[in-house]
Amino acid sequence: MRVSTFLVLAAVAGIGFTATAPKAKAQVSVAIGVAPDCPYGYYDVAPYSCAPTGYYGPEWFNGDGFIGAGPWFHGASDFRGNVDNRLHPEHGYTGPTPKRGEKAEPSKRVDSAHFKGNEARDGRGHVAEGKK
Repeated sequence: MRVSTFLVLAAVAGIGFTATAPKAKAQVSVAIGVAPDCPYGYYDVAPYSCAPTGYYGPEWFNGDGFIGAGPWFHGASDFRGNVDNRLHPEHGYTGPTPKRGEKAEPSKRVDSAHFKGNEARDGRGHVAEGKK
């Protein structure tokens, strides 16, 4: 009798603790918004600051329009483009970068003959091939 009374009280206590435990609410929020308006493209990692001229190779542009990077990538799934990662803040770059909304200066555009990329990436920030 004592054992059954103890088990019943333990079960009632367990149910009581379970019923009063605070419930955790899962919360997922994704807010991408509009791609930054940057004259030479933007870095492919948050906070998606504007990248300086020469960071992206010419294959990242369609005419004067940047095809995207990160969540705004507009290229093919098998896209591979060259970047000069020495111009990335994660690699120590602290030089000048354009502000959002600035217009590209044609004289600063780096053409394919003068581009010095050292890494190939897909449009989502992943290294696509080994370094050159």
